[in-house]
Amino acid sequence: MERENGTSISEFLLLGLPIRPQHHVLFYILFLSMYLTTLLGNLLIIFLIRLDSHLHTPMYFFLSHLAFTDVCFSSVTTPKMLVNMQTGSQTIPYNGCISQMYLFIFFTDLDSFLLTAMAYDRYVAICHPLHYATVMSQSLCSLLVVGSWILSCASSFSHTFLLAQLPFCAENAVPHFFCDLAALLKLSCSDTSLNELVMFTVGTTVIVLPLICVLVSYIHIIANILKIPSTKGTCKALSTCGSHFSVVSLYYGTIIGQYLFPSSRNSNTKDIISSMMYTVVTPMLNPFIYSVRNKAMKGALRRILNRTIYSSQPQ
Repeated sequence: MERENGTSISEFLLLGLPIRPQHHVLFYILFLSMYLTTLLGNLLIIFLIRLDSHLHTPMYFFLSHLAFTDVCFSSVTTPKMLVNMQTGSQTIPYNGCISQMYLFIFFTDLDSFLLTAMAYDRYVAICHPLHYATVMSQSLCSLLVVGSWILSCASSFSHTFLLAQLPFCAENAVPHFFCDLAALLKLSCSDTSLNELVMFTVGTTVIVLPLICVLVSYIHIIANILKIPSTKGTCKALSTCGSHFSVVSLYYGTIIGQYLFPSSRNSNTKDIISSMMYTVVTPMLNPFIYSVRNKAMKGALRRILNRTIYSSQPQ
């Protein structure tokens, strides 16, 4: 049945990862393990921040939202990829594909905005420590998070709305493991210049501008750290932003490598690998980056475990 917008197809084919059939089981186990690690790690962060009053600060408020975003971000693409690898099916319904694309863009943008908010939080904490409690009030933190959700929703909706107007005639094979916007535009049998213009302008705005804000924040942070006379003070300042800087470098480094430095050979394979990095690998690594050297997170876990053990003992 032909749709009102001229689309005559009811489903797309996700061609998946460029791996050999004999390696499917190995990669299935690998990606399943990575996905479960992502879920457990990020949910543990949310659990600790919510239950431990010592972590009820702006920094961990933003971190809990970032962890939730990473859970959702990874869940948009990975489960469908795993199901397709297990069943051998490559199909995804038209509406399911459009929904997956919307959610993928939404959580990509939300990640970017939350990392920017966290960079501002670190800037205030290090450069204006005496005013930190006043500036980073609960209302401002809530406003930054709500604003991030609204901007991400508007960005994702603009791409999705324009894509839904395009007709898809015969070709429905998406050379990716999820419904990527750029890949879907190549399958349309009509002019996509407006979609590409919006993809460039909106995409640049929600990625490049936050990145600039993050870089400006860290320039001020580094300049302020260099003014600290004591080594102990310098180490303390670095420890407060080291984890966040590692996540920012991993997240934006992958995106910049994909979109600003395109390769002429095997570009599709490179795009898939890059997408795999920031949809599967980065959300999995974030809990380790924020927890391994974070004394507050370790202390919260220790206190909750001790509380649980004590309450379970017979009185």
